[in-house]
Amino acid sequence: MDFPYRRSLAQARLKESEGDLDAALEFLDEAKRLFISTPIPNTRPVDALKARIYLKQGQLSKAQDWARECGITVNDELSYLREFEHATLAQILIAEDKILDAVKLLSRLLLTAENAKRIGSVIEILKVQAFAFHVHGDTVQALASLKRALTLTEPEGYFRFFVNEGKAMAELLTAFSHAREDDRLNTYIRKLLNAFDKTKPEPANAQPLIDPLSERELEVLRLVADGLSNDEISQKLFLALSTVKGHNLRIFGKLQAKSRTEAVARARELGLLL
Repeated sequence: MDFPYRRSLAQARLKESEGDLDAALEFLDEAKRLFISTPIPNTRPVDALKARIYLKQGQLSKAQDWARECGITVNDELSYLREFEHATLAQILIAEDKILDAVKLLSRLLLTAENAKRIGSVIEILKVQAFAFHVHGDTVQALASLKRALTLTEPEGYFRFFVNEGKAMAELLTAFSHAREDDRLNTYIRKLLNAFDKTKPEPANAQPLIDPLSERELEVLRLVADGLSNDEISQKLFLALSTVKGHNLRIFGKLQAKSRTEAVARARELGLLL
């Protein structure tokens, strides 16, 4: 019964992988609206997922607001149910340059996950720990944490786990490859670094507009051109009707159009639609 919620979460992850963080946030908002409590514990709350995207966008204050609102601190008693939230808090501490607090929290989280043999958690915590040491200037410890994570992920062929972290992770992987002889891990790292090069699509910004349409706005515009109503677009993209209407207003404004027909015609003139 919670399939719509999980579907929105999956779409958010896809948009995050594509680098479309605004769209990822929209799907997370939709997931929050669709959330239905079930007997299965919700260990990755939507608001914590949003906090991580805020950090990627450089919106530290919004991530800090989340931490304050949910009352999470470095001194909490640790539990699996809040592990993802505490790991998110560690990322916020790193962004705040409170590295020692982040390292201390991550060490506690890592020990707890290792004792419970939760390998997925261990890998996630090691990744954040590597970033913490890297920001702190402790290259030796950063590469040690990264090596442990790579050793665990290489047999399974993880890619997005690293590639979604962007430029900072690419720098860490490059430093690791330079610090070691050519071996199995370096072969894996080369594949990862190649994936970084391909992770962003070619920009569709050859738009003759002062304020170009976003990917999501183009997506909505194509559906408008196909003759879909706002209700139909809402259902197809799993967005709230008010969100679709907001996109239409922005599209009309950027194209200086007063109607759907005029917007579509203007977009075709500019080469934005076939």
